[in-house]
Amino acid sequence: MKKLILASFFVLASVSAFSQKFSIGPKAGINLSNYTGGNIDSDALFGYHIGGMLNYGFGNVFSIQPEVLFSTQGAKVQSGSARRDFKISYLTVPVMFKFKTSGGFFVEVGPQAGFRTSSNVPDQTINNFAKNLDLAAAGGIGYHSPIGLGAGIRYIAGLSKVGDFSGQNINPDFKNSVIQASIFWAIPLVK
Repeated sequence: MKKLILASFFVLASVSAFSQKFSIGPKAGINLSNYTGGNIDSDALFGYHIGGMLNYGFGNVFSIQPEVLFSTQGAKVQSGSARRDFKISYLTVPVMFKFKTSGGFFVEVGPQAGFRTSSNVPDQTINNFAKNLDLAAAGGIGYHSPIGLGAGIRYIAGLSKVGDFSGQNINPDFKNSVIQASIFWAIPLVK
């Protein structure tokens, strides 16, 4: 136990020695979401995301950015003779690993967990259309200005099935697919 505490102390001390920046701020933008896979007949649906982020910078190139975002997703699904909006709201928690150039441009990649907060599915014959947990992988590019304002675009590919229902004309083996365009303001707390 003592060795574990001592090792943890040295890891935290070395991380804080290399840490140069810590910032926090708001983030918001639009979503263009759809479903991929399975036999679902769907078109893209516009939504939005809003929330906050923390950014821990290590040196001038690498940072880790956890976020908490409220995100509306879904698709326009063929239901009977019409296309209807199947909207699912999630509280998403992406953890992005960012690589930044000296000019402010960045590339990011990381995992995301989404927790369903609500669903608006007009087809009442489908119970439990969306699972409570949605796992995904994300990657994106963007620009972060020296004053903290930035913009980015990110693609989120679902890794887990949206739902787990049976007995319908829809094969539930489909996943979320989301393109997000965001603006953010990273307010530096520690330089």
